[in-house]
Formats: sequence, structure tokens, C-alpha cells
Amino acid sequence: MAMIRIGPHKLPARAVLAPMAGITDLPFRQLCLQFGAGLTVSEMLISNSELWHTRKSHLRLAKDEGALRSVQIAGADPSMMADAASRCADMGADIIDINMGCPAKKVCKRAAGSALLRDPALVEAILQAVTAAVSVPVTLKIRTGWSPEQRNGVAIARLAEDCGIAALAVHGRTRACRFNGEAEYDSIAAIKHAVAIPVLANGDIDSASKAAAVLAKTGADGVMIGRAAQGRPWLFREINAGLEGRHCAPISAGEMRDVMIAHLKALHRFYGEQQGLRIARKHCAWYLQNFDNADFRRQFNRLEDANAQLDAVQVFFEQHSDKLQDAAA
Repeated sequence: MAMIRIGPHKLPARAVLAPMAGITDLPFRQLCLQFGAGLTVSEMLISNSELWHTRKSHLRLAKDEGALRSVQIAGADPSMMADAASRCADMGADIIDINMGCPAKKVCKRAAGSALLRDPALVEAILQAVTAAVSVPVTLKIRTGWSPEQRNGVAIARLAEDCGIAALAVHGRTRACRFNGEAEYDSIAAIKHAVAIPVLANGDIDSASKAAAVLAKTGADGVMIGRAAQGRPWLFREINAGLEGRHCAPISAGEMRDVMIAHLKALHRFYGEQQGLRIARKHCAWYLQNFDNADFRRQFNRLEDANAQLDAVQVFFEQHSDKLQDAAA
């Protein structure tokens, strides 16, 4: 299968990590890259660069020097979006990604994210401003429309291509649908058929077999993985193997333990112990979501020391390795 090209960049794999606020921080992006993600996209940055002085924004701007760097921006003002894109490119972004897919109320209230799909003229103004402001490729993430009655994904995709967008990621739901119901792979197929630029299919892809089925159904060039990668960064390894016709053994309990411990250590280093402890709790819950671990989670969430978290995970796996192996498989 042909690899995906975004401007001058050839992605090494067809499964890409979706940008997710509060999740796709640098430690998680690095972990997904280690497991074969073809590209990772940073957490969303608001376009008002005057607010980037906060610690939260500094952490979202953190970069991995050894990987292709895609930075996502969101906003509704064309000049502000262009300025944000230019600043990100100056700071080393290889790709600028524009968010027009987020369904969150706090984003849509600012007429940003997927709310923009109701205003094609504003979409065009933003895309033209951003692509003119930078020399690096610009990509776009959208939904299939604002609501089931207003599915304009094909028109937005054609507009994006005309404005110089280098690749498109499409979540197969409207904004109104949020994450409910089944993803509209027929809608993604129509969008792919309408444009020549690479299209990534996004929505409900949680296994190698599902990735292959979605690519066959939509004709998309690759898949974008979001929620399914939470607690399962090795999903990229499984999808890559499946798409290449290779067998991939399920992750072992021992490897799962090592991945969790390495991830928690990275979170402690990146955020500092106090904040790192809090963020580690939600990631630990995701890693163990297929295992009955309510008692462990209650105890883990009360721990106030980084080493105590690491020791707790180690002991948990020693006590439950057989059951964890079944859950991981």
C-alpha cells in the first residue's frame, strides 16, 4: 500500500494519532511513536498567542526533536489563526493542523472547532489566511457537518483542497452527534471520492481488522486513531501489522507493565511530580479499563508520591499477571 505524503513528508505508517486535548501530550505522543504511529498531532492550541505565556500552553508547545512535528491550532479569526500558525512554524512545527472537528461546547461557543462548519465563507477565509502565512504543509480536521440535516463535509473538503490544504482528517460524525451512534463511513467515502488530497478516516477504529475494513469501505489513505489509543498505545503496532499482512501477537502482561511504568515516569518528569501524579491516574485507569480493578484504582488515586505509584503498578502486575494477560489480549 502506498504511504501517505503530506507536503514533502512521507509518513512511515498509515495509522496516525488524533489530537486530543488533555491526552496527546508529549509523553503520550512519544509512546505512540515508539509503537509505530505514522504521525502524532499535538494537543489543541488556542489561536490567541497572547495567552501562550501560561504553563499549560508551554507544555502543549513542547516538542520531540526526533519526530515530525504537527501542531494543532483552533480559532475563528483568520488573522489570529495565521499569526498562530506562523509562530508555530517559527518554533519548529513541520505541519500546522487546523481544528474544525472538535465538538466540545466550550470550543463551539467561541465559533471555533466544528462550529465553523456552519460558515463556509469563514472556513475559506481561515484556510486561505493560514496557508498563505506559512511555508509548511497545513492539514485540516473536520466532521461530516454540523448536524445530520447539515452534512456539508464534501463541500468543505473541496473548499479545503482549493485553499491549499495538504491533507484532511474526517471524523465520521456531525458535531451534533458528538460521539454517539455509529461513524458514517459512507460520508467519509464521499469526501475521499471528491478530493485528490490524502484523507484520514477517523471514528470508532479500535482494532487492526476494523482499520482494514474502514480503509476498504472509505478508500481513505490512512486512519486516525483517537479514543481507542487511550491505554492502548500498542494499537498502532497491531494496526500496522494487520495492514501489512503480518501477524502481531497480543501484548504480554510483562510488556504492558513496562509500558505503564515508563509512561508514568515520563509523566512525572514532564509535568513535575504533583501534576504528574494527577495525570498518571487517568492514564492508569485507561490501561486497566478491561480489567476489574476498582479497589486498585481507589488505592492508586490516593497515592501522593511518584515512587509509590510505580511500586503499586509493579505489585499489581505481580499479583494479577494471568488475568491481565487475558484482558490485554
